[in-house]
Amino acid sequence: MSTWGKLAGATAGYLVGGIIGAVVGAVAGHYVLDKEDEDVAFAIALIALSAKMSRADGSFSEKELNAFNEILSEVPENELSNVFKIYKLAQQDIAGYEAYAEQISAIFENKFEVLENVLDGLFHIAKSDGPVNKSEVMFLENVAGIFGFSSAEFARIRASHMASEIDDPWLILGIKAGSTLEEAQKAWKELAAQNHPDKLIANGVPTELLGMANEKLAIINGAYDRIVKAHKMKAGAEEV
Repeated sequence: MSTWGKLAGATAGYLVGGIIGAVVGAVAGHYVLDKEDEDVAFAIALIALSAKMSRADGSFSEKELNAFNEILSEVPENELSNVFKIYKLAQQDIAGYEAYAEQISAIFENKFEVLENVLDGLFHIAKSDGPVNKSEVMFLENVAGIFGFSSAEFARIRASHMASEIDDPWLILGIKAGSTLEEAQKAWKELAAQNHPDKLIANGVPTELLGMANEKLAIINGAYDRIVKAHKMKAGAEEV
């Protein structure tokens, strides 16, 4: 049975290996599954965390639901109903989101490429109905902290999703403004490699959850292109 097919058991109140029924315990702030069934644990935690992200600003919009659906664009259509059952249960309020973040962090301990991919998905939901507001930023920053990201790393991730408000290609690559082209190229190559779909799959991200990878690569490539152009313009000005 696929990861997504097993979600039917979760929503019905029983799981492979037996212990925690439905999402009831998880919504109350408990761990969802034992690590022996990590794919299911990750799926439930991500679904629930996404649902609670949509409540971070105290309201909910259809645009946020559509954004969540985009993240899971490759989930088999006949299994989407199980996904949305969990989503709606968890969406009732924001309480307990830390437990889901801790679940994901434990499963992918020190696999920061994977954890960043999760944050990318949450940002995708947050910005779907307009500019990311203060409450949503606080939610995302808390999740990033649980994942083990520093404030500087969160600032880099945030910049890649809030370009209209934080227009800083240097920050997107995690380097200081005015860094050399060689430093920019090194940072670009490292980030592009970390966020490549093949790398994420190798680290355990289900293929159905790779919807954000190509978008993130485009943002990283765009930031590097802008830096290259800035260096060329500067070099041209110095030659005049």
